[in-house]
Amino acid sequence: MIAIAIDDEPIALDIVRAHAQKVSFIQMDGYFTNAFEALSHLQHNKVDLIFLDIKMPDISGIDFMNSLVNAPMVVFTTAYSEHAVKSFELNAVDYLLKPFSLARFLKACNKALELYELRNKQHPLDVPESIFIKDGYEQIKVAINDILFLEASGNYIKIHLGDGSLLSTRNTINEMMLMLPAKSFIRTHRAYVVARNKISKFDRYQVYINKHIVPIGATYSQCLNEF
Repeated sequence: MIAIAIDDEPIALDIVRAHAQKVSFIQMDGYFTNAFEALSHLQHNKVDLIFLDIKMPDISGIDFMNSLVNAPMVVFTTAYSEHAVKSFELNAVDYLLKPFSLARFLKACNKALELYELRNKQHPLDVPESIFIKDGYEQIKVAINDILFLEASGNYIKIHLGDGSLLSTRNTINEMMLMLPAKSFIRTHRAYVVARNKISKFDRYQVYINKHIVPIGATYSQCLNEF
């Protein structure tokens, strides 16, 4: 995987550099103390993974990630634990709390590799027409075009279909997103994912799909506006 690191502290970048040299499947392509120089690099080069500091002087790592239309995978690095929840709302691969050890860094890299391999398992043109949803000990076939939106509720995922709904007891919303074609679905809230072609209208706070109203979380409003 091709990766870059962004941190306004050179010492923090040195730590990432030292750790990354020991991980055979990570190819570091740049280290940036200036987020806008990193943005220019991203616009002209293929990058699979970013090690991204959250607290930076000109722009926060969270705002930086939100500014990317097709963001690579991100591992947040920070000395402040209060940003953990926000980072996972943004579907970050992992969250490294400084100072982090080589073992903890490697764990984050392995998580990124697993996700990378899962995303690249299928040929980009091989868009599936259906998926199988775990329900207890059963696997139920669902046509992707029938899905209106997904709703996370506690330990369950409710799949809203054109002719009813299905409750999955064995999948998380992140796992469901990996199963679905990325270009066909968009996350509007940490608990909701909607089918793009089923959206009839939306405003600042909610999306309308047939008779359903789905909320828009502040974190995801920019992505929806770009769509």
